Amino acid sequence: MATPPSLRIDNLMAALDAAEIGQQPGEVHGALVGLICGGVEQSKKAWNSTFLELMNDGQPLPDALQQLIDELYQDTLARLSDADFGFTPMLPEEEEPLAKRVEALSLWVQSFLTGIAMVQPKLNRASSDVQEVIKDLAEIALVEFDVADDDESESAYMELMEFSKMAALLCYSEFGPEPTEQEAGVIH
Repeated sequence: MATPPSLRIDNLMAALDAAEIGQQPGEVHGALVGLICGGVEQSKKAWNSTFLELMNDGQPLPDALQQLIDELYQDTLARLSDADFGFTPMLPEEEEPLAKRVEALSLWVQSFLTGIAMVQPKLNRASSDVQEVIKDLAEIALVEFDVADDDESESAYMELMEFSKMAALLCYSEFGPEPTEQEAGVIH
């Protein structure tokens, strides 16, 4: 599934800047993914009010930014619920300096953890796998930004990004909505 042009990271950054929202695109995406993976109610009113509380002190967003957030939410939900759509965290492209990508990953993970914690009060009663993943994500959120721009650091970054992706999918499988019979492939 191709990413809609409107959901490019630079478009989201421009919309956030225009609205004077002091968040990075990765933080916004991480929060949305955390809410979805935590099992936030799927109605727009429910997820959007929780999102606004987290990202903008409960205040409404300008229409253009809200429309972009709505589109990002729907795209993210589709990618999380269908493995073929290729969910991945919204992070800077590999052309960006490694330190910038590491910082963005750290911010994405922090926002993911905050989002999931807001809607999933039973994290301490989650499966041992999910509890371990949450603990590991908390460590990733503390990663140092001052990294060498070499193959070893690049490889470590890719491992952390892949781990974050798989951790989100694991949380979604545990807390996300139950698949409908049609989505589960049940044929009558």
